Amino acid sequence: MYKLLNLNLISSNREERRPAHPFRVLVAKEVSDHIRSWRFIILLSLILLTCVSSLYTSMSGISKAIAKPGDPESAFLFLKLFTLSDGSLPPFHVFVGFLGPLLGISLGFDAINSEQNAGTLSRVMAQPIHRDYLINAKFAGALIVISTLFFALGLGVMGLGIIIIGIPPTPQELLRIFLFLFLSILYVAFWLNLAIFFSIRFRQAATSALTAIAVWLFFTVFYQIIISLIAKAIIPTAAADTYQSLSYQKLISDLLRIVPSQLYSDATTTLLMPSVRSLGPLTMEQVYGAIPSPLPIGESLAIVWPQLTGLVAVTILCFAGSYYLFMRREIRSR
Repeated sequence: MYKLLNLNLISSNREERRPAHPFRVLVAKEVSDHIRSWRFIILLSLILLTCVSSLYTSMSGISKAIAKPGDPESAFLFLKLFTLSDGSLPPFHVFVGFLGPLLGISLGFDAINSEQNAGTLSRVMAQPIHRDYLINAKFAGALIVISTLFFALGLGVMGLGIIIIGIPPTPQELLRIFLFLFLSILYVAFWLNLAIFFSIRFRQAATSALTAIAVWLFFTVFYQIIISLIAKAIIPTAAADTYQSLSYQKLISDLLRIVPSQLYSDATTTLLMPSVRSLGPLTMEQVYGAIPSPLPIGESLAIVWPQLTGLVAVTILCFAGSYYLFMRREIRSR
């Protein structure tokens, strides 16, 4: 009996003395660096402030939404916390779509070049670890921070909503909210991978940050202006038939969906507003006889499936580009 206890103690001591996996150590170090950085604290405070403000505006508009007769989304009152606004501030999901890219860029724009300029990258690579552990840990650590932040933010909004409204969310509402949070994390992960790609491509952190912000501004502001100019140039005449008008609207919507922000906006609108039945133009035959009623979660997912796969594809593409550049990059001590 005593020999068995001694053997168990020896095996447990060996397991305690066993060193942690290098990848876990690198991920823990990245998470700790992000949480303790001032830029993360500033962005977190900004996101919390704006989200609380949007929640306040949605609370002020819920009473009007309850009293609105014939609303097909009256059964989804809890989702209105994320979509309603009184006009003074945008709703919750719009704030997340606007500030989320800044969070991803801030966590990834100096992931590699700052360590190379400081001389710590060559010291880390001199250790007996696989080279791809570092780039994977950079992405995994930032993604853990982003996921924790968004889920804590979403649960906080739901908790405040339950306290103020007094009505808990239904299982379908809860599933839609968690899908919205997952989609938000995926959207921010795209900008995180893009920022990491620029941090590998450019040696100076300021250059990679400005390039990532320039790409974000182009897709957020200037691309919409370019598409509006194209739309005005190719607008069909008044004598055009219905087929030509639908083809024109479909072309403009397809051009807009090249942008990741438009994919995110279409997907979140469909998930948080069950009454949305289509993201494209509809003919009179499709509209005629349709009953304004909310869609089940399965049909909403079928509508946003192209947007979801598009976001996954561009996120994987950016990560693959970052991985390829980093694995082929020559690292020397300064």
